[in-house]
Amino acid sequence: MRVITATHRRLDAWVPSRDLADPVLAHLRLAMRQHAALHDPEFRKDLAAAVSEAAGLAGWLHWDMHDIGSARTHYGTAIKAARASGNATLHAYMLGSLASLTVDRGDTAEGLALLRHAGRRLGPERPATAIAWLSALEAVAHANGRNEAATWDALDRSTAAVEEVPRGDPPPWPWVFRFDHAKVAAHRLVCAVRLGRPKLATAVAGEVDESGHRKQRALLRLGLGSAYLQLRQFDEAFRLAMLAVDDGISTQSGRVLERAREFRRGYPGEPTGVVREFDDRLRAAHL
Repeated sequence: MRVITATHRRLDAWVPSRDLADPVLAHLRLAMRQHAALHDPEFRKDLAAAVSEAAGLAGWLHWDMHDIGSARTHYGTAIKAARASGNATLHAYMLGSLASLTVDRGDTAEGLALLRHAGRRLGPERPATAIAWLSALEAVAHANGRNEAATWDALDRSTAAVEEVPRGDPPPWPWVFRFDHAKVAAHRLVCAVRLGRPKLATAVAGEVDESGHRKQRALLRLGLGSAYLQLRQFDEAFRLAMLAVDDGISTQSGRVLERAREFRRGYPGEPTGVVREFDDRLRAAHL
């Protein structure tokens, strides 16, 4: 069951969430039924971990579809199942995932509280990847709250933790992709934009890896585009935003297109040719 979920998670990089949601939900229902039918305590723990991972993916997909209520429900299921599994790292991962959604929706205080809880759940082992990832999420939360000192401190901790990740090793479960310096740079870019430091955002853009996850790439391009908006370099801002919208349309990502609308609201002037072209492209995206 975990192998199937891992395959679904890899497909998410380019397959529309709407196409993945049905098989993922069917897989989640199967895992939950099997878990309910088991009596052996150790097997129940193993299957609870599988339920948690599948529910977490369902939460991620519904977040991408901009179905926030369903996303929260599935993340809640994932957290409960992770707690039942006894796997502290998995529990922290799901708490961090919900925290990321919560911060994205504007609730910085609740997001930080969830991240603190996730940090406490890690226990004595505290895998370096988990510390790096949670610290990067914390940085974004502090940037949302305009706490600049706390933002840079969290990013420094994330960078230091990445240095402790064993070279060449596969990412530790439940991570599917490596959390590395390029991922820290992506979070640094987002933080810089939210703190109104566009020059810093453009300076770190070259350290970000854009070759992988198309939906994540689109969100990063919109973040960088927002930096160029702040610098009043509107042509470059909308060039990046249109590339992001194209990715959002091809992957049917409601999250990307909603972020593109937020980007558009950040434009301070009257519509020009490139802005009207962007508006036409965004209106054509009927999700």
